Amino acid sequence: MPISERDSASLITHALARDTLSRLRSADMEQVAFRKGLVKLGRICGYEIIDGAMETEYVSITTPLAETTGERVKGLDDVVIVNVLRAATPFVEGLLKAFPRAKQGVISAGRDEEAGMTDGEFPITIDYTKLPEITAEDTVIVADPMLATGSTMCTVLEHVLADAPEPEDLFVLSAVSAPDGLLRVGERFPEADLLTVSIDERLDENGFIVPGLGDAGDRAFRTQ
Repeated sequence: MPISERDSASLITHALARDTLSRLRSADMEQVAFRKGLVKLGRICGYEIIDGAMETEYVSITTPLAETTGERVKGLDDVVIVNVLRAATPFVEGLLKAFPRAKQGVISAGRDEEAGMTDGEFPITIDYTKLPEITAEDTVIVADPMLATGSTMCTVLEHVLADAPEPEDLFVLSAVSAPDGLLRVGERFPEADLLTVSIDERLDENGFIVPGLGDAGDRAFRTQ
């Protein structure tokens, strides 16, 4: 099975997803390779969502030689991908390989590191939001490679769902997640399916995932 159920989330278990994530974790991987790795991982995750969570239908096909029956994925035109800027940008680039006709939204969200954590959460600032119309027939994928405390994702989901009907499917997709963040998002948004390639051990005192892969945005864009 490409998607394996866990208590607080579902794991994407494809061997190439695990291999790519293992390479991304290495501190020796330089910027270009890291960014390309996130693109690759996003593409794999997109294909796994299609294979593990989307329905298919039988259709009639006329080949050059005969009439036959084929199988098509349903709902590929009804996909909305929300890019949580900025770390998710290469991750979403990969998702778009699997969902080339998806509507796209962006939300610039960041946690206030100087304020620090209170009860395991950070205050979140939203600097920019641009979302497409979301309908009840849509599959919505909110992508962020890191799900740490869940503070950012909860704030993003509040904006995504504020003026929209409940979509057909709502996925929160990450590369690595901390147990605390998964529990927080799952409790506040039980309608969301949480998908991740890895559930890591813990958060450190600064709210970073351990073992994690560092700051995905800094590593992808060469910033500190």
